[in-house]
Amino acid sequence: MEASLLSVLAVGFVLGIKHAIEPDHVIAVSTIASQSKKLWRSSLAGVFWGIGHTMTLFIVGMVLIILKDEIPEGWAMSLEFLVGIMLVYLGMSAIFSWKHSHVHSKRGRSSYLKSMMIGFVHGLAGSAAMVLLTMSSVEQAWQGAVYIFIFGIGTCMGMLAFTTVLGIPFVTTKDNKIINRSFTQLAGAVSTLFGVYYMYNLGVNEGLFSIWFR
Repeated sequence: MEASLLSVLAVGFVLGIKHAIEPDHVIAVSTIASQSKKLWRSSLAGVFWGIGHTMTLFIVGMVLIILKDEIPEGWAMSLEFLVGIMLVYLGMSAIFSWKHSHVHSKRGRSSYLKSMMIGFVHGLAGSAAMVLLTMSSVEQAWQGAVYIFIFGIGTCMGMLAFTTVLGIPFVTTKDNKIINRSFTQLAGAVSTLFGVYYMYNLGVNEGLFSIWFR
Protein backbone atom coordinates (compact mmCIF):
# COMPACT_ATOMS: atom_id res chain seq x y z
CA MET A 1 0.00 0.00 0.00
CA GLU A 2 1.48 3.35 -1.04
CA ALA A 3 2.64 5.83 1.57
CA SER A 4 0.30 8.47 0.13
CA LEU A 5 -2.72 6.18 0.62
CA LEU A 6 -1.59 5.36 4.16
CA SER A 7 -1.44 9.05 4.98
CA VAL A 8 -4.93 9.52 3.54
CA LEU A 9 -6.22 6.65 5.68
CA ALA A 10 -4.52 8.11 8.76
CA VAL A 11 -6.29 11.40 8.10
CA GLY A 12 -9.55 9.47 7.67
CA PHE A 13 -9.06 7.84 11.07
CA VAL A 14 -8.51 11.22 12.75
CA LEU A 15 -11.48 12.72 10.92
CA GLY A 16 -13.58 9.79 12.13
CA ILE A 17 -12.70 10.58 15.75
CA LYS A 18 -13.47 14.26 15.15
CA HIS A 19 -16.73 13.38 13.42
CA ALA A 20 -17.89 11.36 16.44
CA ILE A 21 -17.88 14.40 18.71
CA GLU A 22 -20.01 16.65 16.55
CA PRO A 23 -22.76 18.23 18.69
CA ASP A 24 -25.75 16.39 17.21
CA HIS A 25 -23.98 13.04 17.65
CA VAL A 26 -22.93 13.65 21.25
CA ILE A 27 -26.33 15.06 22.23
CA ALA A 28 -28.17 12.10 20.74
CA VAL A 29 -26.02 9.50 22.45
CA SER A 30 -26.15 11.39 25.76
CA THR A 31 -29.85 10.55 25.96
CA ILE A 32 -28.90 6.86 25.77
CA ALA A 33 -26.07 7.25 28.28
CA SER A 34 -28.51 8.88 30.68
CA GLN A 35 -30.45 5.61 30.87
CA SER A 36 -27.40 3.50 31.77
CA LYS A 37 -26.73 2.45 35.34
CA LYS A 38 -23.31 0.95 34.54
CA LEU A 39 -20.45 2.77 32.87
CA TRP A 40 -19.53 -0.08 30.53
CA ARG A 41 -23.06 0.02 29.14
CA SER A 42 -22.68 3.70 28.31
CA SER A 43 -19.39 2.91 26.60
CA LEU A 44 -20.91 0.08 24.57
CA ALA A 45 -23.79 2.35 23.53
CA GLY A 46 -21.21 4.57 21.87
CA VAL A 47 -19.62 1.64 20.08
CA PHE A 48 -22.99 0.46 18.75
CA TRP A 49 -23.73 4.00 17.58
CA GLY A 50 -20.47 3.89 15.65
CA ILE A 51 -21.30 0.50 14.15
CA GLY A 52 -24.70 1.70 12.90
CA HIS A 53 -23.19 4.90 11.59
CA THR A 54 -20.42 3.07 9.72
CA MET A 55 -22.82 0.51 8.24
CA THR A 56 -24.91 3.23 6.61
CA LEU A 57 -21.93 5.21 5.38
CA PHE A 58 -20.39 2.09 3.91
CA ILE A 59 -23.51 0.82 2.13
CA VAL A 60 -24.75 4.15 0.77
CA GLY A 61 -21.26 5.51 0.21
CA MET A 62 -20.01 2.54 -1.80
CA VAL A 63 -23.13 2.44 -4.00
CA LEU A 64 -22.71 6.12 -4.85
CA ILE A 65 -18.94 5.85 -5.32
CA ILE A 66 -19.29 2.89 -7.70
CA LEU A 67 -22.03 4.67 -9.63
CA LYS A 68 -20.01 7.90 -9.50
CA ASP A 69 -23.14 9.67 -8.33
CA GLU A 70 -24.12 11.87 -5.40
CA ILE A 71 -27.21 12.50 -3.29
CA PRO A 72 -29.28 15.47 -4.56
CA GLU A 73 -29.12 18.50 -2.27
CA GLY A 74 -32.80 18.33 -1.37
CA TRP A 75 -32.54 14.68 -0.35
CA ALA A 76 -29.34 15.28 1.61
CA MET A 77 -30.90 18.13 3.58
CA SER A 78 -34.08 16.13 4.15
CA LEU A 79 -32.02 13.34 5.70
CA GLU A 80 -30.36 15.93 7.92
CA PHE A 81 -33.83 17.16 8.90
CA LEU A 82 -34.63 13.61 9.99
CA VAL A 83 -31.81 13.92 12.53
CA GLY A 84 -33.57 16.93 14.05
CA ILE A 85 -36.81 14.97 14.39
CA MET A 86 -34.89 12.12 16.01
CA LEU A 87 -33.20 14.48 18.49
CA VAL A 88 -36.57 15.85 19.59
CA TYR A 89 -37.95 12.33 19.99
CA LEU A 90 -34.93 11.18 22.00
CA GLY A 91 -35.07 14.28 24.14
CA MET A 92 -38.74 13.91 24.96
CA SER A 93 -38.23 10.20 25.68
CA ALA A 94 -35.45 11.03 28.15
CA ILE A 95 -37.49 13.76 29.85
CA PHE A 96 -40.40 11.43 30.52
CA SER A 97 -38.41 8.21 31.01
CA TRP A 98 -38.51 8.48 34.81
CA LYS A 99 -42.28 7.92 34.75
CA HIS A 100 -41.73 4.47 33.27
CA SER A 101 -38.49 3.49 35.00
CA HIS A 102 -40.13 0.49 36.67
CA VAL A 103 -40.87 -1.03 33.27
CA HIS A 104 -37.35 -0.75 31.90
CA SER A 105 -35.30 -2.98 34.14
CA LYS A 106 -34.30 -5.16 31.14
CA ARG A 107 -33.21 -2.60 28.62
CA GLY A 108 -29.54 -3.40 27.97
CA ARG A 109 -29.95 -4.99 24.55
CA SER A 110 -32.68 -2.58 23.49
CA SER A 111 -30.40 0.35 24.39
CA TYR A 112 -27.65 -1.03 22.14
CA LEU A 113 -30.13 -1.54 19.31
CA LYS A 114 -31.43 1.98 19.85
CA SER A 115 -27.89 3.35 19.76
CA MET A 116 -27.23 1.48 16.52
CA MET A 117 -30.40 2.89 14.96
CA ILE A 118 -29.41 6.41 16.03
CA GLY A 119 -26.04 5.87 14.38
CA PHE A 120 -27.79 4.48 11.31
CA VAL A 121 -29.88 7.68 10.94
CA HIS A 122 -26.82 9.87 11.49
CA GLY A 123 -25.01 7.83 8.85
CA LEU A 124 -27.80 8.44 6.35
CA ALA A 125 -27.64 12.16 7.06
CA GLY A 126 -23.87 12.26 6.68
CA SER A 127 -23.54 10.01 3.66
CA ALA A 128 -23.60 12.85 1.12
CA ALA A 129 -20.66 14.64 2.73
CA MET A 130 -18.85 11.33 3.24
CA VAL A 131 -19.09 10.45 -0.44
CA LEU A 132 -17.72 13.83 -1.50
CA LEU A 133 -14.88 13.54 1.03
CA THR A 134 -14.03 9.99 -0.03
CA MET A 135 -14.14 10.69 -3.76
CA SER A 136 -11.78 13.63 -3.29
CA SER A 137 -9.35 11.54 -1.22
CA VAL A 138 -9.03 8.26 -3.15
CA GLU A 139 -8.83 7.11 -6.77
CA GLN A 140 -10.43 3.65 -6.80
CA ALA A 141 -13.58 2.12 -5.30
CA TRP A 142 -11.67 -0.39 -3.13
CA GLN A 143 -9.66 2.47 -1.66
CA GLY A 144 -12.94 4.22 -0.89
CA ALA A 145 -14.14 1.11 0.95
CA VAL A 146 -10.97 1.00 3.05
CA TYR A 147 -11.19 4.73 3.71
CA ILE A 148 -14.78 4.53 4.96
CA PHE A 149 -13.91 1.50 7.10
CA ILE A 150 -10.95 3.29 8.72
CA PHE A 151 -13.08 6.40 9.16
CA GLY A 152 -15.66 4.19 10.88
CA ILE A 153 -13.09 2.74 13.27
CA GLY A 154 -12.07 6.25 14.25
CA THR A 155 -15.72 7.17 14.75
CA CYS A 156 -16.33 4.13 16.99
CA MET A 157 -13.27 4.91 19.10
CA GLY A 158 -14.17 8.57 19.41
CA MET A 159 -17.71 7.78 20.46
CA LEU A 160 -16.49 5.07 22.86
CA ALA A 161 -14.38 7.63 24.68
CA PHE A 162 -17.07 10.28 24.68
CA THR A 163 -19.93 8.09 25.88
CA THR A 164 -17.70 6.80 28.66
CA VAL A 165 -17.17 10.36 29.85
CA LEU A 166 -20.84 11.23 29.35
CA GLY A 167 -21.92 8.20 31.36
CA ILE A 168 -19.93 9.13 34.48
CA PRO A 169 -22.39 11.67 35.98
CA PHE A 170 -25.36 9.37 35.35
CA VAL A 171 -23.68 6.30 36.81
CA THR A 172 -22.27 8.07 39.87
CA THR A 173 -25.70 9.52 40.75
CA LYS A 174 -27.72 6.35 40.12
CA ASP A 175 -28.48 5.97 43.86
CA ASN A 176 -29.66 9.57 44.19
CA LYS A 177 -32.92 9.58 42.24
CA ILE A 178 -33.46 13.35 42.41
CA ILE A 179 -30.03 14.29 41.03
CA ASN A 180 -30.04 11.43 38.52
CA ARG A 181 -33.48 12.43 37.27
CA SER A 182 -32.33 16.04 36.96
CA PHE A 183 -29.32 15.04 34.86
CA THR A 184 -31.50 12.81 32.68
CA GLN A 185 -34.08 15.51 32.11
CA LEU A 186 -31.34 18.05 31.40
CA ALA A 187 -29.93 15.74 28.71
CA GLY A 188 -33.45 15.38 27.32
CA ALA A 189 -34.07 19.12 27.32
CA VAL A 190 -30.78 19.83 25.53
CA SER A 191 -31.57 17.18 22.90
CA THR A 192 -35.09 18.56 22.37
CA LEU A 193 -34.03 22.19 22.07
CA PHE A 194 -31.08 21.38 19.83
CA GLY A 195 -33.34 19.25 17.64
CA VAL A 196 -35.81 22.13 17.21
CA TYR A 197 -32.95 24.51 16.41
CA TYR A 198 -31.46 21.96 13.99
CA MET A 199 -34.73 21.69 12.05
CA TYR A 200 -35.29 25.46 12.06
CA ASN A 201 -31.79 26.12 10.77
CA LEU A 202 -32.15 23.58 7.96
CA GLY A 203 -35.68 24.56 7.06
CA VAL A 204 -35.46 28.35 7.25
CA ASN A 205 -31.83 29.46 7.19
CA GLU A 206 -30.56 26.86 4.72
CA GLY A 207 -33.71 26.87 2.60
CA LEU A 208 -34.97 23.28 2.92
CA PHE A 209 -38.59 24.41 3.26
CA SER A 210 -38.20 26.41 0.03
CA ILE A 211 -36.99 23.25 -1.74
CA TRP A 212 -39.92 21.25 -0.37
CA PHE A 213 -42.66 23.74 -1.22
CA ARG A 214 -41.40 25.46 -4.36
